[in-house]
Parts: sequence; structure tokens; C-alpha cells
Amino acid sequence: MKYKISFTLRLLVAIILLQSLYFKFGSHEQAIHVFSTLGVEPWGRFLLGGIELVLAIAILLPTTKSIANTLTGLLMIGAVGAHLFTPLGIVVRWNGQNDGGQLFIMGVAVIILCVIEMGIEKSNA
Repeated sequence: MKYKISFTLRLLVAIILLQSLYFKFGSHEQAIHVFSTLGVEPWGRFLLGGIELVLAIAILLPTTKSIANTLTGLLMIGAVGAHLFTPLGIVVRWNGQNDGGQLFIMGVAVIILCVIEMGIEKSNA
């Protein structure tokens, strides 16, 4: 049962990471705004997209799931920090539009899922 819960949590994290790649690699204006605000457009957008792609795959593989889970959690702590401590803000606003805080909420959700997964992994050890 723990295996199924663990895999489901990791699958949810992978789906969240993978769905964001459409925006990063597709040069969506929201993604361009986010990374321009952080001063790392375009290289930061592509680098982060590449890292998220690798982590999304690695988190599903039995041999790399623990390290990928840890790295994903840390990556999302950085993302949440960017929302909290830069002009980006919790609600991202660009060209008269806003995301209603969706990016921030997804980052927090991934952190929570990763922490729960770490607890499951620790209880299995």
C-alpha cells in the first residue's frame, strides 16, 4: 500500500513538473515575464525547464526517486522563495493578466508532496 501511495505522490509531482514545460519551452508570455523579472531570461527558463524534465523522469525511477524527490523539493523551495522575496509576487501579473497565484500554489503543493514522500521513504527504511 505504501508503494502505491508513494508512486502516486511522485507521479503527481512529475505531472506538475512536466505540464510547466509547455510554458517554459513554448516561450509563453507568462514564462518570459517570470524569468525576465528574475533577470535570467531566456537562459534561466531553458535551464530550469531542462532540470525539471530530468527530475520529472528521475522521480519516477526506483533507483533515483529519493535524490530526485529531495532535489525537486529544494528546487520548489527556491521557486516559492522567488515569489516571496522578489518583485514577482505570489500572484504573477503580466500584460493585464494574472495567474491568481497558481504558480505559487503549485510550488507549495510540490513541496508538501515531496515532504510526505520523504516521510514514506523514511518509514520504509
